[in-house]
Amino acid sequence: MIRSLITKKRSSFLATALTGFLAAGASVQAIALDELHFLIPGGAGGGWDSTARGTGEALTKSGLVDTISYENMSGGGGGKAIAHLIETAAQQGDTLMVNSTPIVIRSLSKVFPQSFRDLTPVAATIGDFGAFVVRADSPYTSFEQVAEAFVKNPRSVKVAGGSARGSMDHLVAAMAFKAAGGDPRRVKYVAYDAGGKAMASLLSGETDILSTGLSEALTLADAGEVRVLVMTGEERSDAAPQVPTLKELGYDTSFVNWRGFFGAPNLSEDRKAEFVQTLEQMYDTAEWKEVRARYGWSEIFKPDQKFVAFLSDQEKEVGSLMRELGFLK
Repeated sequence: MIRSLITKKRSSFLATALTGFLAAGASVQAIALDELHFLIPGGAGGGWDSTARGTGEALTKSGLVDTISYENMSGGGGGKAIAHLIETAAQQGDTLMVNSTPIVIRSLSKVFPQSFRDLTPVAATIGDFGAFVVRADSPYTSFEQVAEAFVKNPRSVKVAGGSARGSMDHLVAAMAFKAAGGDPRRVKYVAYDAGGKAMASLLSGETDILSTGLSEALTLADAGEVRVLVMTGEERSDAAPQVPTLKELGYDTSFVNWRGFFGAPNLSEDRKAEFVQTLEQMYDTAEWKEVRARYGWSEIFKPDQKFVAFLSDQEKEVGSLMRELGFLK
């Protein structure tokens, strides 16, 4: 486990009758949480890591949180961190665990026995599109070339991802190759624990193409190590206007991965309301706008019960898709 700490001088804010204000839809003055601990279910370099640390950066620099700590806890496709949060719930009143679409996918596929219902959904905060990237010196210069190679010989294209087989990186690759006319069940997917390890496999030549989030792809593309061939949004991203979408290349599919935060089970309503309010206030800060632009995130704010309803709907939709692609019976 890796822990790091960022401390900022306390700003003076007053938070009174927070839950009542939220329930009434009234305006609430800016508040500052004393402490916030981010639990990250994967290693450094992945989408969960960048989401937690980017959010933490905006919260501390804007003065919305005084002290923030981070804890990376890899293992079990995210299941280790979920189990830890549940088992130590009584001591986790200051903790938010970052997660995303994989919590739905891995629960459906029984990678771990828990689901979002075993936690306290706080809010979905951002959306990140999928992307396919290759090494800067790769012979592939377009996604059309990759798709053509896959359709001709599926086993000739090794796809890396920072999550287990049947998970989101795998699912997005299967969707793309299916849209290209290939057999999604024949994707040669090589799973790694965290996006950093998957990227390393791409750069070493162990794999041919990486299925990842657009934000992670852009970070390495800016360093000149990879080229982003295509992304999965409905339209091009302002953060990467040069990167085409699958749809504009003629492949009728798209995908956006939400990311958000969960508290421990039985988190008090007051504490959950404080978390929701703090995250909502973050959107209006210049510090958040800078972080969001850096990573190419889109905003998807779904707090509390809206988040629960959204997760329930996605569980049905993703389950149907996974059965179609052969990942579920």
